[in-house]
Amino acid sequence: MSATRFDHASLTYPGAEAPAVNALDLEISDGEFLVLVGPSGCGKSTSLRMLAGLEQVDTGAIWIGDDNVTHLPPKARDIAMVFQNYALYPHMSVAQNMGFALRIAGVAKQEIERRVLQAARLLDLDEYLERKPRALSGGQRQRVAMGRAIVREPRVFLMDEPLSNLDAKLRVQTRSQMAALQKRLGTTTVYVTHDQVEAMTMGERVAVMLDGELQQVGTPRQLYDEPVNAFVAGFIGSPAMNITTVPLTEQGGVFGPVTIPLTRSQVVRAGRGDPPQSTVRIGFRPEDCELVGDGQDGIPVRVTLVEELGSDAYVHGHPEYTEGEESIVVRTSGRTPPSVGGTVRIRPRPDHCHAFHAVTGARLG
Repeated sequence: MSATRFDHASLTYPGAEAPAVNALDLEISDGEFLVLVGPSGCGKSTSLRMLAGLEQVDTGAIWIGDDNVTHLPPKARDIAMVFQNYALYPHMSVAQNMGFALRIAGVAKQEIERRVLQAARLLDLDEYLERKPRALSGGQRQRVAMGRAIVREPRVFLMDEPLSNLDAKLRVQTRSQMAALQKRLGTTTVYVTHDQVEAMTMGERVAVMLDGELQQVGTPRQLYDEPVNAFVAGFIGSPAMNITTVPLTEQGGVFGPVTIPLTRSQVVRAGRGDPPQSTVRIGFRPEDCELVGDGQDGIPVRVTLVEELGSDAYVHGHPEYTEGEESIVVRTSGRTPPSVGGTVRIRPRPDHCHAFHAVTGARLG
């Protein structure tokens, strides 16, 4: 069994006022592909390094299977890491790079050749085994780094932004290959990225972090449809969810001429605080609203940018009922997008709106 668990694990770097990772409590099931995602400095890579044994845990514990590995050195944890920097030996062939760790470990030559050939077939590297890294593309080098990890047959794969050096098209292609490969291997995998699109398309579950704290863990669909707070709501999804602080009434949140209805319980919870709150944060995704004609109830938005993507268009604009630079994004048909400089009226779909506390950002149900 290779289930992996962070048991209230914390780490504070010397001289730092706050923990880099604070009481992380997270369990990864045997064979699961879990993605750690969040902005730079959120603690995701530190968490991975704690699991690898490259950073020492201050408090709490880390388990792999039934083994408490908190104080074990990296080589005793039976893990394999794939880094952003492929770190291939330039003077060695692909086959030599993939089998190097096994040779150092004293594995028999015949067994090394068997494992390297098996991994090469999985990764479509058969014809490149005698080449040197300089003769490979970026994507091929990344696959060699993956092969080097696979041949070790570890209990857990750890991947730290392994696709960040690839161009956009190759990233899309490689991430689908990596996700499919992990399913075939069935090895527990913890994958770190700052790219929420990458996280949503690869992970069976996604753990979102901010300032060293775990915000939410769930399936990509759960994070998209039921974010626990305003940060997760705004971080997950591309373009990001529209989140606006608006006046709170007994009926709901007021967007100029449009009121987004809230339940009595949501209104009560939104108003809690010292002093009591008179505003609420309302969120809706670009696809969860529609353009309406003149004379109909809708939020007037002055169009500042139209991104035409073929079948769809993203309309960016500023609500006319506010004086700030607040922006709203709406997805609409790419066939008849509005013009920049004009005003459109939008109406969020009430059953697809999200409500958050104006101060804490917590979801209001």
